[in-house]
Amino acid sequence: MIQQLKKGQSAQVKASNQAQVRATVEGILTDIEQRGDAAVREYSQKFDNWAPQNMRLSQEQIDACIASLSPQTLEDIKFAQTQIRRFAQIQKDSMHDVEVETLPGIVLGHRNIPVNSVGCYIPGGKYPLIASAHMSVLTAKVAGVKRVIASAPPFEGKPCPEIVAAMHLAGADEIYCLGGVQAVAAMAIGTESIVGVDMIVGPGNAYVAEAKRQLFGRVGIDLFAGPTETMVICDDTVDAELVAVDLLGQAEHGPTSPAYCVTTSKKIAEELPAAIDLVLSRLDTAPVASVAWNDFGEIYLCDTDEEALEVAERLCSEHVQVMTQDPSWYHDRMTRYGALFLGHRTNVSYGDKVIGTNHTLPTMGAGRYTGGLWVGKFIKTHTYQRVLTDEASVMIGEYCSRLCGYEHMSGHKEQADIRVRRLKQEA
Repeated sequence: MIQQLKKGQSAQVKASNQAQVRATVEGILTDIEQRGDAAVREYSQKFDNWAPQNMRLSQEQIDACIASLSPQTLEDIKFAQTQIRRFAQIQKDSMHDVEVETLPGIVLGHRNIPVNSVGCYIPGGKYPLIASAHMSVLTAKVAGVKRVIASAPPFEGKPCPEIVAAMHLAGADEIYCLGGVQAVAAMAIGTESIVGVDMIVGPGNAYVAEAKRQLFGRVGIDLFAGPTETMVICDDTVDAELVAVDLLGQAEHGPTSPAYCVTTSKKIAEELPAAIDLVLSRLDTAPVASVAWNDFGEIYLCDTDEEALEVAERLCSEHVQVMTQDPSWYHDRMTRYGALFLGHRTNVSYGDKVIGTNHTLPTMGAGRYTGGLWVGKFIKTHTYQRVLTDEASVMIGEYCSRLCGYEHMSGHKEQADIRVRRLKQEA
């Protein structure tokens, strides 16, 4: 039997919050579309107390940011980017153009073509999320995107040197110090000073995620990456303190970040609340993580792995950490999630920062229909066809003519018929 021992906010409260977010974002997007840079600067001043004349960083400013960092910091950034670049390249190498003669004289194929321009949003108002620069800018560059621009909010009243360095080292062509909805809107819509892009990628809070949702269609997006979600599936092979650390390690992202414990261990289920309090007592981010856990944390006690799998599939969490006797059992059966972290030796933080997989992942149930960001998200697969002989065109044309007739589409039918008539005569 599945028992839910702790519940988060009700669906009604969540829906009310989402409605407020939608209305706010819609107003900002409309204003920026109408007033361009002036509106962008006003929102930047309002939300980030930041309104320089030029939001784009000059090469001198970029160089100064890099020069301010220690050799160890730069080495660590480069190490992380090496891991992410290596895996992204492996993924790209798995994608191939194809061309095949499917029938005599009929050639079909597809080409994988990178998007021309991408805007990468890197969150950084609360925490300077350096890794998001690797995940978006670097991956786009590996994919072959010609123009990659990147934007992050100011941190402590100025451009964050670590983020700027990561953007630059990842290959960003333009770097902006601009945050939130105003950054996403400026890159997607374009302003007097920022040329709009074809696609927007990167994680963010609920407002950024909503901005991407409302802009989708005008530009492409990677996926809906709203507030971080995490789930730990566990049994008696681990202890409550480790589970608490792994839940709170993601809950610190923001006060609306859900954290789920799904366990077959009665001992962990009973000990987890006290373990949460213990871990919170040693976290500087406890004021945020505690709100997320209190309002959005949930505990499920299940009798079997099959029940735990049922809960996990229903919740469809962004991150799913499996710490059980046999993590492969879940790996082989799970179909709805953002990314899996298998076994007690790894954790979500490894994936977030350095190990090589991409940390921009689907939230809010989007793992039902999409995976996370990867080089393939920046690449469009376009088909083409060739007909090599008159005989092949006549053969396929006669089939096409009849099929168009069944659909009563005379214009389509005539496209086939004119070729059949002419090519038969020539033969």
